[in-house]
Amino acid sequence: MEITEIYNKLKKVFGDGIGDLKTDLPAYPFFFADASKINAVSLFLRDEESLQFDNLSCLSGVDYDKDNLAVVYHIYSYALKHNIVVKCIVPKSAPVVQTVSDVWAAADWHEREAYDLIGINFEGHPDLRRILLSEDWEGHPLRKDYKVPEFYNGMKVPY
Repeated sequence: MEITEIYNKLKKVFGDGIGDLKTDLPAYPFFFADASKINAVSLFLRDEESLQFDNLSCLSGVDYDKDNLAVVYHIYSYALKHNIVVKCIVPKSAPVVQTVSDVWAAADWHEREAYDLIGINFEGHPDLRRILLSEDWEGHPLRKDYKVPEFYNGMKVPY
């Protein structure tokens, strides 16, 4: 199934919860989804007989621009051999996205990584805590405005 068909099916069900479709870029075609509806969209993508998106290949947190963060989902259907990319944009001032860890188990680790390194909060995640950095680490190192501390727990940081 082509991405335009998938997009139209989602637009029909979720209306304004689905944003623009971008197909004119050198990257994979993608569309935007509302961060407060991504769980329902994901369930539909997985459970709809004509879609069967049973695999979350990758979930990435991105420092999108000056004011926004993004979550990018690469989703694949083994049964039907098609894939899509979905993006959720959230403001840096309130970076909250619904979890999809209850839809695809692979999201559990990826969401924790995006929380830890970018600072995106995944509403409804069963165990949202740092996964790579210690609990007392301040800030989120993959944000473009992150400043590496000179010292951590009395030790000089080698930068």
